Amino acid sequence: MQAAQELLKTLYTMAMMVETRDAYTGGHLWRVSRFSGLLAQEMGLARGEVLRIMLGGFLHDLGKIGVPDAILNKRDRLTDDEYAVIKTHPQQGADLLREHPLAALAMDAVLMHHETPDGRGYPAGLKGEAIPMVARIVGIADAFDAMTSHRPYRAGMPIARALDIIRENLGSQFDRTCGEHFIALGEAGKLEHIVGHSEAGIPLQQCQACGPIIAIPRRMQDGDTVHCPSCGGGYRLHRQGSGLALAPTGEQDPLQVQRPAVDHELVAELVQEASACLQPVRQAGWLARLFA
Repeated sequence: MQAAQELLKTLYTMAMMVETRDAYTGGHLWRVSRFSGLLAQEMGLARGEVLRIMLGGFLHDLGKIGVPDAILNKRDRLTDDEYAVIKTHPQQGADLLREHPLAALAMDAVLMHHETPDGRGYPAGLKGEAIPMVARIVGIADAFDAMTSHRPYRAGMPIARALDIIRENLGSQFDRTCGEHFIALGEAGKLEHIVGHSEAGIPLQQCQACGPIIAIPRRMQDGDTVHCPSCGGGYRLHRQGSGLALAPTGEQDPLQVQRPAVDHELVAELVQEASACLQPVRQAGWLARLFA
């Protein structure tokens, strides 16, 4: 099992490295993973399957490693040509993941999270039941997080509005059954502790220039300096009981912008949590050597 956990660690680390390239999505992978897990649990799926879906949610954007920075961090809406480049990321992610020994655990989420029930999704234009359950679940979680997260050209939507958009597009953009369960979770207030957070109990912090996009790792101490991943503006962290606050230092450090960083504490927790999803593949012949 130790060998498999090390392989899981490489997947989570790789996903985090990809996320650091996008200045505006701090915590996106964690949020999508948590939304996906809640939805899978709400739908009554087995614990091992819930954990596999959470893994897929965390890895779904691996392919964005192949999207140029100029497009990934554009401060305005994308042109049609730029959007066409963005749409290559599921296939690029699948290509990146393909040779990994644990690829089967997350491949459907990585490759198919932008497929839609009406067949107008990508990359393959799959319809309805042809889309694996994990991809239907992660697709809803991904879209919801995009709607409720801040972008340079718009503020994040209120939860109620994002749920209304999902409701209006049931059966077309979003799987009807999964969407109805997700809406029920939102209306019951079970998504609020995830929206706008980068980890459990850690809300995104506000850059005075760029908005609430600064993710604070738990290891940071009172008085430490953090920089906005977009503009490089410096802030000093102040812990106020269980709360956080940032005070501007008045300094900018462009070298800190999108500086690759991995939260090893969080990775260790995620690996430990996800280990149970390895059970269904322990007897698979192509993985037998890992569990000898």
